[in-house]
Formats: sequence, C-alpha cells, structure tokens
Amino acid sequence: MTHPARHRRRPAARVAAAAAALALVAPLAACGSGGDGGTPTINLYYAPEQNLQKVVDTCNAEAGGRYKIAYRVLPRQADDQRVQMVRRLAARDTGMDVLGLDVTWTQEFASANWIREWTGQDKAEAEQGTLAGPLDTARYQGKLYAAPKHTNVQLLWYRSDLAQQPPKTWDEMISAAQQLKRDGKPYQVLTMGAQYEGLVVLYNTLAESAGGKILSDDGKRAVMDAGTVKALDQLRKLATSGVTSPSFSNATEDPVRLEFQSGAGAFQVNWPFVYPAMQEASPELAKTVKWARVPGIDADTPSRVTIGGINMAVSAYSTHPAESFEAARCIRDARNQRFSAVNDGVPPTIEKVYDDPEMDKAYPMKETILEELKEPAVRPLTPAYQSISTVMSAILSPPSQIRPEQTADELRDAISDALQSKGVLP
Repeated sequence: MTHPARHRRRPAARVAAAAAALALVAPLAACGSGGDGGTPTINLYYAPEQNLQKVVDTCNAEAGGRYKIAYRVLPRQADDQRVQMVRRLAARDTGMDVLGLDVTWTQEFASANWIREWTGQDKAEAEQGTLAGPLDTARYQGKLYAAPKHTNVQLLWYRSDLAQQPPKTWDEMISAAQQLKRDGKPYQVLTMGAQYEGLVVLYNTLAESAGGKILSDDGKRAVMDAGTVKALDQLRKLATSGVTSPSFSNATEDPVRLEFQSGAGAFQVNWPFVYPAMQEASPELAKTVKWARVPGIDADTPSRVTIGGINMAVSAYSTHPAESFEAARCIRDARNQRFSAVNDGVPPTIEKVYDDPEMDKAYPMKETILEELKEPAVRPLTPAYQSISTVMSAILSPPSQIRPEQTADELRDAISDALQSKGVLP
C-alpha cells in the first residue's frame, strides 16, 4: 500500500506551530552522526514504510562497513514530519543526513539552504532513466536538490458492471452517474473534497487538464488564467451535480476508498493503494472494478494528473555528505525501487522498473500509471507551496460554493500574498 497521509495537508494552526517550533529550536542539542569504532552512522529520516528496513539492510551490506544507515522513522502524518525536520534543520542539527521529503517540500528546503545540491556522478545517477515529472519536483532554480525515490498518481476506478467503458471527460462521467441514479443503481462519483491537500490535488489536476496556469513559469507570480477558471467551473459542476457523496466536502482518501468498497460508488478517483485494499476487503466487488486514466476536461485532450511521491535529499549539515549521497543513491536505485514497489505499493520513478516481470502481479494497472506519469501535472513549484496550499484549500472549500470568475480572483490575490511570505513556515 501507498500512504494516503502523504497526500494530506490538513490546515493547521500555523501560528501555534511556528511558535512551538521556534521554542524548540533554542534548546535542541545537535546530535552527531558518528558511529561505533569510527564507522559513520548515516541517519535516514523517512516516513513509515513497512519494508524500508529491508532496503536499508541491503544497502548496509553493500557498504561493507564503510558506513551504516540507521532508519529513523518519522511520524505518520506529513505535517508532523515536516515540523520535525524544519525544527531540527533550523537548529543546524548534524544528526540528520538523508531526508525523505514530500515532493512539495523540496523547493522550500532548497531555498532555505537546508539540503545539498546533487552534482557530478551523484546527479548523473539520480537523473539516469528517471521520469521527467518526478525529476521536475526535485529541482530548484535549475539545479537538482534531490533524487526521486517513488512517485504516485491517481487513477479512475470504475465498476465495469455499471459502466462498460470508462468516461473520457468529467462531464461524461457526471452524465453516466446521473443516468445510473435514475435507473436506481449505484451511481456515486467518489473523490476527495475536504478542505486539505487532497482538494488542492483535485483542483490542480482539473486546472492542468484544462491547460491552465496557477503560477507563472518561474513560480514568482500568480496567474489564474482562463484554463483555471474552466477548472473551477468543472469542480463546481461536480459538487452540484447530485452524484457525489453527501460527505464529499469532508471526504479524504481512506473514507473515499471505504465508501466505494461499500458498493455505493460507480466511479472513484483515488490513489493506487485502493487496489490491494479492495482485493482483501471486497474480493467479489473487486472482480468488477477496472481502472483507466483520470477523465479530462475536453474529449480530445488527455488529462494531466497531479503526481505525489518522495524525494531523497542530503542535509546541508550532515558531517558525512559523501556517504550520505551514496546511501541515498542505493535506497532509490532500480533494484530497491522494484522491491519497494512490489512490497510497499509505492510506484517507481525509474521507468525501466515498470518493465520488470515482478511488477505485473503487484501492478496490473502499471501501464495506466506510466501513461499518466509520462504526461503529469506537477503542483506549483515554489518554496511558498505550503502557504499556497493552505489558502487554496480554504478558498476552494466547499466546492459547491465556487463562483468561477470570483473564486479565481480570490485565489489570485491570496496566492500573490502567499508568494510574498518571508522565511520558512512550519
């Protein structure tokens, strides 16, 4: 399974979080990364991943005693992970070496000079065979600051006993659901609409699919062009069509999965973690469920679907940078990406891994995943993304109250303000 928490960015009491972080910085004692007998310990700070320790063990065996990687498990929630890393990096803690960063954090950490640039052979290996979309999330100002370990992308999951063919557009899906409703059959279109990162992901997918730009290419100016207005209209239309769940405006990933598994839904837009969960919990229903590319806005233009994932970065304060880069390269190399994909359900960033026969059973939907990954949508690339995401989710919620032109103006103003924020907010 992948980790839905990776895609949650619940609006937090940011002033309180900032105060707490600042209070904790001063007394924090930097812990070194030396090891027993002179063997350096490379501290890997990474989210909970069930089988990652086995990858670490493999890399330690390959290191042959030159260093030892220690897996330091971060909290499960993404906000908590980020606060811990921000707090310790702000204190120049030398006890952090390799960091697993959400793809939306890389630019922020690079702009704060908390992570090292990947150069030379390290850079060459990180880029070799890696899909372009994930690589885009690892760059800042044209330089590479992380190596993509795994990625993620949502799919359309649909009941083949209710819909013979997957809809090509959101309007087509809404119309099909409305007909099912009239026929007294399961009909709901289920996806994430709560006021959190999942709603921003949905809107970003719609905006990119409509050819819209939220930010300028250099990430310094709010644009909110005609395509983004079209996406707002599509989101409002979905929310007011009578085919979403009554809980749509409060829905997050796992409740959406559970509602679809209950049999209420005909269509679900969600991450691939729903597949193994459905096989286990609802095997009969699973036999009817197929997958396809997320619908587009226009029938003649394929959708562009927002990617997630984790990037491997090396702390600027590591006292063993050479060993840290080597450790990071090992953890995300092709063999270990295949292992993690098969055993932990995290889609690879190295394209050739998808060709491995071992992927066929674990990822029967791998061709659709790869198709979307080759033409992805990336969330706005800016160090201010956390602030932007917070204001966007607030303005977009609830989706039924969107007024496309007016909401676009509100978003443009709020995003412009967020881009002016100084410093790095926890």
